[in-house]
Amino acid sequence: MRPAYTNSRQIYQELAKGNLGTVEALHALRLLQANGSVSTLPASAGDPTGKPNNALEELNKLIGLEAVKKLVEEIQAFVQIRRYRQEYGLKAEPLVLHMIFKGNPGTGKTTVARILGALFKELGVLSKGHLIEVERADLVGEYIGHTAQRTREQVKKALGGILFIDEAYSLARGGEKDFGKEAIDTLVKAMEDHKDELILILAGYRREMEKFVQSNPGLSSRFPIILEFPDYNLTELMEIAKLMVKEREYRLSEAAEKCLYNLLKNQVDNYDENRGNARLVRNLVERSIRRQAVRLTRAGQFDRNSLTVLTEADILAAAEGAE
Repeated sequence: MRPAYTNSRQIYQELAKGNLGTVEALHALRLLQANGSVSTLPASAGDPTGKPNNALEELNKLIGLEAVKKLVEEIQAFVQIRRYRQEYGLKAEPLVLHMIFKGNPGTGKTTVARILGALFKELGVLSKGHLIEVERADLVGEYIGHTAQRTREQVKKALGGILFIDEAYSLARGGEKDFGKEAIDTLVKAMEDHKDELILILAGYRREMEKFVQSNPGLSSRFPIILEFPDYNLTELMEIAKLMVKEREYRLSEAAEKCLYNLLKNQVDNYDENRGNARLVRNLVERSIRRQAVRLTRAGQFDRNSLTVLTEADILAAAEGAE
């Protein structure tokens, strides 16, 4: 049975001696954290009870994405424990954080990428932690050499942060006049040249991303972290909708909530990978708010209650406008 540790220094000493594994050390640190006893961290190691939790807290507030949250927590733990091992002169695994995000539109890929940027800044992995989001049109040029130049420009903007390439598989369309491969080659070189100041995330539909990686064998080893973003289920979509409405200081009438539920259920039952997920919900909420504004203006209703309630008519009008 392991002894009860009274401070973090004891844990790091046991880790350095090899008496504790990284998972055991992390568990012991969490127990201390729960008791408010974490202290005396190695210099430059980061504080697991302080700022690094901010980004994780933001991530954990997101609805769904449980597998993504678990993997991100593993990444954070690995980065921290790796640094603790370095402090004691132990061997540390190479820090390769380039990633592949697979999922349909509106499943949280860009949101999670932004949170990761903040997390890696808090951990000292990235100096800025900002996110530069690009697609094929931002990278691929019209003549030989133009693509490399454009790609390097985007890489330069992203230094110190994350370069997020949406629909990355579009870079491998093929064809004699296609310069997508030049963009890929330039990105691979940038990963080597700026390995300590750039994280690259390739994102897109699951099936297309899998084909893309398979057709470029060298990519799998360069992108060791793969995050899968599943579609939201009906319960999660309703939770997202209610949260969006609440954040905007509105509320759904009982009839409006039932109406929204039925609309979203129809979307889930009639599966379409382009349905939009959280993006669909956001658009419905925002259109409903605009329809409410028109309704109230026409009726001359400006009391507090009227200004905060979204009705069934608002939801239906928003849905009709989306068709």
